[in-house]
Amino acid sequence: METIYIVMPAYNEEANIETVVRQWHPVAERLTQEGHTCKLAIANDGSKDRTSEILHRLVDDYPCLEPIDKPNSGHGGTVLYLYHHAIRNNATFVFQTDSDGQTLPEEFFPMWQNREKAAFHIGCRYGRQDGFSRIIVTRVLRLVVLLLFGVWVKDANTPFRLMETGRLKEILHYIPDNFFLSNVAISAIATKKKETIAWYPITFRPRQGGVNSINMKRIFGIGKKALSEFREMNRSLSKQ
Repeated sequence: METIYIVMPAYNEEANIETVVRQWHPVAERLTQEGHTCKLAIANDGSKDRTSEILHRLVDDYPCLEPIDKPNSGHGGTVLYLYHHAIRNNATFVFQTDSDGQTLPEEFFPMWQNREKAAFHIGCRYGRQDGFSRIIVTRVLRLVVLLLFGVWVKDANTPFRLMETGRLKEILHYIPDNFFLSNVAISAIATKKKETIAWYPITFRPRQGGVNSINMKRIFGIGKKALSEFREMNRSLSKQ
């Protein structure tokens, strides 16, 4: 049997976190009942609200839940932290989604059922409901990846991905610690290295509560800063 970590970063998600745990914990329970080892690991990224308090209160009722408190490093840095955490704990697979309630737990299972057919299973957000500006960001990222890595990626930054940790570990060597666009880098590098990737249409709802901590101005500022690091990653890949 296998070990799977379902991982989520959480920053100021007191409005969502209890509902998200209640929705996703049955996935971990089902995998456990099937004989696998499964953890729902949620990293509180230095939240200033009650996110940590709520997570620790829920542990007694949700046995697969593993709350983690860490200093703030942003979404990408926290995602990388969780991937390394899963690898350190000998996970066979790691599945990442966000803690804002935009994704649906039932859409995890087609990926899981096909897990042996590809190393990377990534959602593609068709008909997404989180606003036109976010769609523009995704399209810009697709063009940036094409220009800098020379590969076409359908939806590079999807927060809905099941990955085989052995192959993921190889890709993480190229990505700097706390890199904000970590999922974009993983998608681009995996495509460039011709890893086996399966794409799945997924539902992407509006944020279910609270306020998104990343505005458009900050998004483009982060993207501008990331360009040089993307170039360095691509140079490292090209040397191979």
